[in-house]
Amino acid sequence: MQDYSIILPAKNEAESLKILLPKLTKAHPKAEIIVVNDGSTDDTLFICEENGVKVVSHPYGIGNGAAIKSGARHATGEILVFMDADGQHKPEDINRLLHKIDEGYDLVVGARSKKSQASIFRGLANSFYNKLASYVTSRSIKDLTSGFRATRANKFKEFIYLLPNGFSYPTTSTMAFFRAGYTVSYLPIEAPKRIGKSHINLMRDGVRFVLIIFKIGTLYSPLKIFLPMALAFISTGISYYLYTYLTAGRFTNMSALMFTTGTLMFFMGLISEQITALLYKTDTISTPLQATPQNPIKTTNQTVTESEG
Repeated sequence: MQDYSIILPAKNEAESLKILLPKLTKAHPKAEIIVVNDGSTDDTLFICEENGVKVVSHPYGIGNGAAIKSGARHATGEILVFMDADGQHKPEDINRLLHKIDEGYDLVVGARSKKSQASIFRGLANSFYNKLASYVTSRSIKDLTSGFRATRANKFKEFIYLLPNGFSYPTTSTMAFFRAGYTVSYLPIEAPKRIGKSHINLMRDGVRFVLIIFKIGTLYSPLKIFLPMALAFISTGISYYLYTYLTAGRFTNMSALMFTTGTLMFFMGLISEQITALLYKTDTISTPLQATPQNPIKTTNQTVTESEG
């Protein structure tokens, strides 16, 4: 088995880390364990140092995606394992992910069962994302938003610049792997109930979920989103024109607007398709974070403090 690093983004997860870290260090004594402390105000940092794991600290909260990127930049393992710090992922499932990587896959995702969803709303939302992503990629996607995954470090770092600082890094990375033609596998898991309070806000993140729906399509194949909408506008414009011509003998402004909107939407999708193809050039690989006057990195024992660059 290749060297691997386990990365946990954490913001005020001291209560769950008290339980999780001892289990993790016992189950994976040879692994590099990195907790990215994303501006926590509780005892997260103290708990990590007490358990002897490597800590990358942000001076303030930047976001879950930013924490993932920081952890990946500082990891030395050939395989990266990402898991939540809230106790929803079991340390014993990591070996199952790694075995799949050994079989030759580039990305292995822990797919949660329906009963493992945090709420009915999130379960319905995740089900919709999976179906939409499956349509866009023409592949069966069992869990698009799962944060429990293992991947080859060199492949993951090719797309690190695409990852958002905030929400939805799993969505972005999964779609990037599919787009690049890398192999992806899903492994069924049971996710226990999280320890502590969720950082998901129903109203605020509900808007983000809607944006993710469009992001999924535009990340992978924009024409699969734009083309049906363009055809709908164009066909509506033509149908309305025929209706008004037969009933009133004239061509209305609404018909022209519908037809023009559909045509513009088609060309926007065509341009977006070309831009997306350029984004996934495989010769663009992010380099590890380097210390500069604008981006200092201080190391004390096993603790790293990183400023946003």
